[in-house]
Amino acid sequence: MADAKILATIDRSETEQLQISISEYKGKSYLNMRIFYTTDDGATWLPTKKGVTFSPEQIDLLEEAIQEAKKEFMEA
Repeated sequence: MADAKILATIDRSETEQLQISISEYKGKSYLNMRIFYTTDDGATWLPTKKGVTFSPEQIDLLEEAIQEAKKEFMEA
């Protein structure tokens, strides 16, 4: 797998973060959301098995779901 291009990182705790990235696998690009952890105060972040991968064709559906969630939260 080629090096991932990290789009965003969301801290979950001192030792855990969600990384949102684009990476390539077998010649195709994917959007990945994966939990990473550190044991050396953030010098190195390692991936866990907790995550999800989206194909480019699924990104519009993901975006629609996020927009719907934003509407719900604004109404609350």
